[in-house]
Amino acid sequence: MSFLEGLLWLTLNVYHEARSEPQIGQLAVAHVTLNRAMDKNKSVEQIVQAPKQFSWTFQKDSYFPTEPDAFVSSMETAMTAMITSDFTKGATFYHRTDVHPKWAGTKTFVAQYGKHKFYRN
Repeated sequence: MSFLEGLLWLTLNVYHEARSEPQIGQLAVAHVTLNRAMDKNKSVEQIVQAPKQFSWTFQKDSYFPTEPDAFVSSMETAMTAMITSDFTKGATFYHRTDVHPKWAGTKTFVAQYGKHKFYRN
């Protein structure tokens, strides 16, 4: 997979998962995606498209962004994540604060950024 393909999939994930979040929350989502890719030795595309991992991939009819400014901002965030150190302490999971997934109790809470809570194994 090329750098640009990885950037596109990371951008789409940030856009669909966190575009309404503050910059720090968007960046944390990007780092979780990258951490998963590194941990599983898979491409960003494979991580994003893995079944039932990111809600937008199975709840939306289209991956096409409808908010151009938010897409550009998401791409800037994705690029930043690709060239900066991970500040999430290796987080590989997150969820919105208004949901309470069963798996959260089996993970180590790392931090909350915006309306997302972040965890690691």
